[in-house]
Order: sequence, then structure tokens, then C-alpha cells
Amino acid sequence: MNTTDVSHLLANTIRVLSAEAVQKANSGHPGMPMGTADLAAVLWSQFLRFNPSEPQWAGRDRFVLSAGHGSMLLYSMLHLFGYDLSLEDIQSFRQWESRTPGHPEFGMTPGVETTTGPLGAGFANGVGIALSEKKLAEMYSRDLFGSMVYGIVSDGDLMEGVASEAASLAGHLALDNLIYLYDDNRISIGGGTDICFTESVPERFESYGWFVQSCDGHNQEEIADCIKKAKAQTDKPSIICARTTIGYGSPSKAGTADSHGAPLGQDDLDATKKALGWTAEESFSIPEEVKTFCVEVVSQRKGECEQWQKDFASWKSSNGELAAKYEAQCSREIPAELKQELLDAFAGQGKDATRGLSGKAIQVIASKLPFFLGGSADLEPSNKTLIKDDADCTKSNYAGRNIRFGVREHAMGALVNGLAYQQSWIPYGATFLVFADYMRPTIRLAALSHLQSLFIFTHDSFWVGEDGPTHEPIEHIESLRIIPHLYVFRPADGREVALSYWKALNLKDRPSTLLFTRQGVEPLETDATDEDILKGAYVVSGKEHTDRVIVATGSEVSLAAQALDLLEKDGISYRLVSMPCKELFLELSDAEQEAILPKGAKCVSLEAGITRGWRDIIGRCGEAIGIDHFGASAPGEKLAEEYGFTPEKVADRLRAFATA
Repeated sequence: MNTTDVSHLLANTIRVLSAEAVQKANSGHPGMPMGTADLAAVLWSQFLRFNPSEPQWAGRDRFVLSAGHGSMLLYSMLHLFGYDLSLEDIQSFRQWESRTPGHPEFGMTPGVETTTGPLGAGFANGVGIALSEKKLAEMYSRDLFGSMVYGIVSDGDLMEGVASEAASLAGHLALDNLIYLYDDNRISIGGGTDICFTESVPERFESYGWFVQSCDGHNQEEIADCIKKAKAQTDKPSIICARTTIGYGSPSKAGTADSHGAPLGQDDLDATKKALGWTAEESFSIPEEVKTFCVEVVSQRKGECEQWQKDFASWKSSNGELAAKYEAQCSREIPAELKQELLDAFAGQGKDATRGLSGKAIQVIASKLPFFLGGSADLEPSNKTLIKDDADCTKSNYAGRNIRFGVREHAMGALVNGLAYQQSWIPYGATFLVFADYMRPTIRLAALSHLQSLFIFTHDSFWVGEDGPTHEPIEHIESLRIIPHLYVFRPADGREVALSYWKALNLKDRPSTLLFTRQGVEPLETDATDEDILKGAYVVSGKEHTDRVIVATGSEVSLAAQALDLLEKDGISYRLVSMPCKELFLELSDAEQEAILPKGAKCVSLEAGITRGWRDIIGRCGEAIGIDHFGASAPGEKLAEEYGFTPEKVADRLRAFATA
């Protein structure tokens, strides 16, 4: 059997394996893998550079299955090309504790580069991954780095706004190492895509600055020719619009929505296998010709990996200092002295907005960590996130660490995650807290994927003022806290800012959000140690008081301190606790928590946001001071007066609670 014939047999093997796994699970999406099998067969056998024995090989190409619902396509490829994914894993598709979950999950299955499923997310992650490779090539070696990023994207991906944002930025940055194969099957769950999606995709991507080609998605020669031309591009990302048939190979369901999100059914599966040259009795059968072919491809790819390793060793021996810098980047090594340097930056701090203090922290971190990078959604002057001693990342200077994301919050979050997936950067993205809603899907995926992504949000309360309720976050702090595996830091002064960043930098497998004020805050007077603060909550003052406690975060800690000063003349005392990170506090043992919040104490919470979520701290009988309504357009000082966030009005609430 010649190479062309076996490549077609490989595609049919993917179709049968995918359909069988979905049928056995009685759940899944067979149509997409069956329709894109030719695309994957050509890409993996002729172009993709990989080594199944070293799935994290730094010189590999990346493959992103943005249409994550077609996960059996990816699992089939990983199994066939020798990754640590057995046929038993394929047969356990979508089952409890399976290594083949319904949608690909980063860190669970070898060879899965990104967690995908929410449409558009993988598309945008791939842009971040491609940018990472461009940056590494410019910083270290164009011969060793700058790998290709390939992906398969669907109609649904392209309908999502995040894909449009990311595609625009990819074109602007001229990421010519990015090639997407568009599965243009013109079918959605509800029927033909013409019921809702009639734009010209080629013209749209041409307007973004992409190199656009079209082909028959079942003609392997055309597919290969398009990929070759795309690889030859030197200043544009590429999209190949491949006209495909969903469920290709099924006698009765090919080209219909029936094959999209449900098993073919045993009768149709048997007919499909017969049409593709299998017998109905065969189950999860892989032709010997395909096994041999895949082994040969893998052998060639391993040879490429071995050569790369030799080239890398030679480069390393000739570039000792640069190589040491690269190894530190790959480990995301945080020098111990950075903690003190961050603290020293705020020595003698006066009244200042915590966003300004964050800006100072960013400069200190950037001076010590060359792999710390990021940007803002066109709000650098307000977010204070510009690295002052570095350049912008542009198509003529990818090494610049300031990424101008533009007003593209959703794509910004996805690109930050794309960089974090490479595990050689600590990336950040910034905007106003109220616009965290635009980024929520990417923050959730960062938490699900255990990525070290930093999300910086300024203007964190009603103190935004005159811009009004559209720009004043109310529910946002709590909405972030309810995301599992996400740390939410809301520091009260420069010292807390420094230690919040220090902790976030050392959380290698968790994302962090850091929330900062627009208005100025006074530094806290406390004898608490750095270790106390790093527990997520600590006693600021009144340690001797165990019967009454006020817990505050961010700008409300200094407000609480002022209110307590007013109560002194009445002989009313409280312990003041600052809680810069609720998640860290809740990880403490019961005894450690009770040392901060004494058992049986009457507790009050104070935060410029909704009160929901504080009951697990203050108890059912505690007093929650916050804002459970939208804001208004007025100066911040007027809003503070109206909403009860002045020292006098907080003191009144505390007095009433203490004497009730």
C-alpha cells in the first residue's frame, strides 16, 4: 500500500475509532472527527513536529483542537502516534476518572496543549502560544524556537467574539507561525449554519491581515498543498477554509446535524464501518498498515527531536549566560531576594491608590524576572501596568514585554492563558474590575487548567464615582471568589500589595486576581509580620479583644481603623482583621483561623461590594456592611457618604452592633 493510500486509511481509522468511542460512551460528538479526519491525517503525518516520548519537548509544534467537542479526533491521533494513551483509554471515553474526558483538559492527557470546549477559547489560546514562540525565538534563538502552532477550528469557534478579537490581534502582530484549518462543514446543532452565519469568512480574515486559502477538506493533496503555502508565509497568520462534510463516511447521517452531538446509533455505525472497509464485528480495530505507517512517522519525528536536542546542547555550550536565563525562565524561578525588594519599594509609603502601588510592584518584579510580561486592554495609564524600562511587543520586536492588547478583554484573558500554557512565562492582563465580566470565561479556564495567569483589576469599587453604575463594580469581587482554585487578592496598603504579588508569583499552578483601588489609602499601622499577612488574614490591631471583630479588605481596612478610632471615646473596642485573600485564610487549620477570628466573637465584615459570601466568615448573626445595589454617578466622596462608607457612619454601625 503506497503512502497516499495508507494516509486515506489513517483518516478512515480516525473516523471509525471516533464513532466507536462515542457509541460505546453513548455520548459525544462523532461528526466533527469524521469530517476533519483528512485534515488531521495530513497535518500529523506530514507536517506536525512532535515526539510522543517527550510530549513537553520545547522544540515541538503545537496542535490546538479549538473545536474541543470533537475531542475523539485528538485522542485518536494521540493513540495512533504513540502517546501514552492506550486503546483502553479510548474505550473509556467520557467515563469516570478517564484520561479521555468529553473535552480535552490540559494536564490530564499527554499531548493536550490546551483545555478546549468553550468555543473560541482554543482559537485565542493558540494566538498566545504562537506569540510565545515568536518571543522565545527573538530572545534566545530563531533556529531553536519559533515553532509552528496548528489548530482545527469550527464554525462555532468563528462565531464567538473572542475568536474575532484574537484574530484581529494575530493579524496585527503578523504571527506567521500560526496556521488554522477551518472545518467549514456548514452544520450547527440547529441545522445549517445559514440560519445564523452567512458572512464571508475568507474576506473577514483577509481584512484581519491573514493569508487565506480554500480547499476540499477531503482532498489530502489539496490540504497538503495549502499547508505548504501557509508555512511559506513570512508576515501573516494563515487560515485554510476546508470545505468538509460532517459525519463523513456515514451512509445516512453524513452532512446532517444528526451526527453532530449524539452517537450514530449501532445500525448506522455498522453501516459506516462497512462503507469504510471495516466489518461490523470488528471493534476498535486498527489496520496493521496504519500501525506501521504511524510508527514510521514517529521514528522520523523522533529523529528530528534528537537533532534539535543536539543543536540545543551546542547552543547551550556556546551561550552559557543566555542558556542559564532560559533555564530560569522554564522553571519560573523566583529569586528569594525579590520579596524584600518588593517590601523595600513601599518603605515610607504615604497615602496612595493601591493601583499606583501595584504599578511600583510591577516595575520591581519586571526588573528581576525577564519572563514577567503583560499589558492592558488599552488602559495602561489607568491600570499602571506598563513596564517602564521595556519596549512594546510588536511585529518588528516580539521581545518587548509590554503587550498592547487593545480593547479586547476576552482575547486578552485567552492570550494570557495561551502564554501561561507554555509554562515559561508569568503573564498578566489588566482592565477595570467591572470589565472582569468580559474575561470571566478565560479566568475560569485558567483555574480549571491550573495556569499561573495573573489578572489585574483596578477601579475596584463605587469610588470610580462620576463614571456611574456601568463602571462601578458591586458584585464582581464575590463573583471572582466563587470560582474554584482562583485566588482573589484585595490588598489594603503597599505592604499587602507587595506580599500579594509575592504570593501570586509563587503559585505555580493557580491563577490569581489582584484588585486595586482608584482612590488613595493610608498605610496601616500594625505589628503583624510578613508571615502573618501571607496567611490571607491577620490581626491589624486590637489583638487583646476577642469578643468583637471587624474584618475588612482593601480600602475598607483603613476606613475601619478610622472608625475604631472614633469609638475609643465610647469605650467600645474591636479587633481589626485585614483579609487580603479569603482563599488563603480558608486553607488554614481551624486552630489557625480561630487565632485570627476567635470562636464565639461577634463579627462584622466591611467591604465595598455585595455582602453575599461573608456569612462563612462572620456567621449567621454577624453584621455585613457592604452595598447590595448598583451605584450612581457622583463624586466618590458623595457616594461614600450616601452609602455609609465614611468613618462616622461605619462607627455608627459598629456602635449599634456592639450594644445590640
